[in-house]
Amino acid sequence: MNYVLALFLPPLSILLTGRIVVAIVTFFIWVPAIIFSGGLTHPMFILLAWILIFQAREDRLRREG
Repeated sequence: MNYVLALFLPPLSILLTGRIVVAIVTFFIWVPAIIFSGGLTHPMFILLAWILIFQAREDRLRREG
């Protein structure tokens, strides 16, 4: 579910992984990048969100197992 959210709102998806500071910084970079580039930089933020989601899941599995 979080991967799908990352397609549309990467900063919110990053926030839901528990990385508050990274989410805030990403938001303040993401909004102007979307406005000035017309969406060309959006895949970069999607990729960042997916990497952080995957990393959070791996950390959780490592702690539990």
